[in-house]
Amino acid sequence: MAERSHKTLWWTGSSLEMIDQTRLPGELVTLECRDYREVARAIRQMRVRGAPAIGVAAAYGVALAALASRAPDVEALGADLREAGAALRATRPTAVNLAWAVERTLRALAGQTSVGAAREAILAEATRISDEDEAMCRAIGRHGSQLIPDGARILTHCNAGGLATVSYGTALGVIRAAHEQGKRIHVFVDETRPVLQGARLTAWELAREGIPLTLIADNMAGHFMRRGQIDLAVVGADRIAANGDVANKIGTYTVAVLAREHGLPFYVAAPSSTVDLSVASGEQIPIEERRPEEVLELAGKRIAPPGVQAANPAFDVTPARYVSAIVTEAGVIRPPFEPGLRTLFTG
Repeated sequence: MAERSHKTLWWTGSSLEMIDQTRLPGELVTLECRDYREVARAIRQMRVRGAPAIGVAAAYGVALAALASRAPDVEALGADLREAGAALRATRPTAVNLAWAVERTLRALAGQTSVGAAREAILAEATRISDEDEAMCRAIGRHGSQLIPDGARILTHCNAGGLATVSYGTALGVIRAAHEQGKRIHVFVDETRPVLQGARLTAWELAREGIPLTLIADNMAGHFMRRGQIDLAVVGADRIAANGDVANKIGTYTVAVLAREHGLPFYVAAPSSTVDLSVASGEQIPIEERRPEEVLELAGKRIAPPGVQAANPAFDVTPARYVSAIVTEAGVIRPPFEPGLRTLFTG
C-alpha cells in the first residue's frame, strides 16, 4: 500500500480499502470492504474511526450497496439503498458526519432515470465527499495554525489526525500545519482511555511526522497545566450543536474544565459536516454506549475483578462556555457561536 500510505481510506474502483486502525501501532495493514455490511462492521468495530472518516466510509458503503443491488429500476434501487443507509447510520449514533454523508449520498438518486446512471451518481457523490474532506481539513489546518504561537506546548485528546479523516486531520491538521510552517511546537498526547486512541494512533502519527511529543495518561493533564508546561488544548469533535456545545471523545469535557481553571485556550477543530444545527444544545446529542469489556479489559486481558460491571460512554459533551474558538474550513469562529455556525450554511 506504499502509494496509498498517506490515506486512511480510498476507493479502488470496485471496493473500499482502509487502514485497519485496530492493528496500529504494531502493524500497518489494510482492510478491504466489498459490500456495505463489511463497511458497517468496520465502523462498528472501530477499524475505521473518527467522525469525518466514518462519514466518508459510509458514503462509499452506500455506493457499494448501489453496485451490488439487482434492482430493476431506480425506485427499487432507492429502497435497497435506504435499507443500507439505515444499517450504516445505526453503527455509531453520536458522530453526525455519518448520517450526513449517508443522506447526502442518497440525495444523488434524485432525477436519475436509469439504474446505471443512478449508480454512477451515487459513486460520484461519495467521491466528492471524500475529496471535500481532504480540502476542508487542509483549510482547517491553515486557519487553526494562526492560533498556535511559535514554541507552543499543545495538549490534544483522542485522535483527530489523518487517521480520523481521509488524510490530513482536524485538530492534528492544525498542529501539522503549524509544524509545516516551521513553528517549534511540542504536543502532549492524552493516552485516551479506554481504547487508547491517543497512545496508539495520535502518537504514531506525530512520530511519523517528526513532531515532538510526550505521551501522558489522561489524569496527568491537570498536573502539567498547573506546572505551566501546557499553553493550550486543541481537540476534534464528533458533533457540534447549534449553540456551540461539543460532543467529542470521553474525557474531552475534563480537559476543557482543566483548561478553564488554568486560564488556557481550549480550541475545537472540525469541518462544517460536524455541525448539527438541528440540535439546539449538547443535551440533545445521543451518546454512544460501547461494550463494557473495553473498560474491563486491556489488550484482551481482564484488569477488573470477576463480577465487576463497567460503564462505557464513548463521548461526553463540553458546554460552549468552555470553548475558546471553533475552527472550521471557513475560518475561526468565536463566541457566541450560533451566528457563526449558522453562517456556514447560509453563506
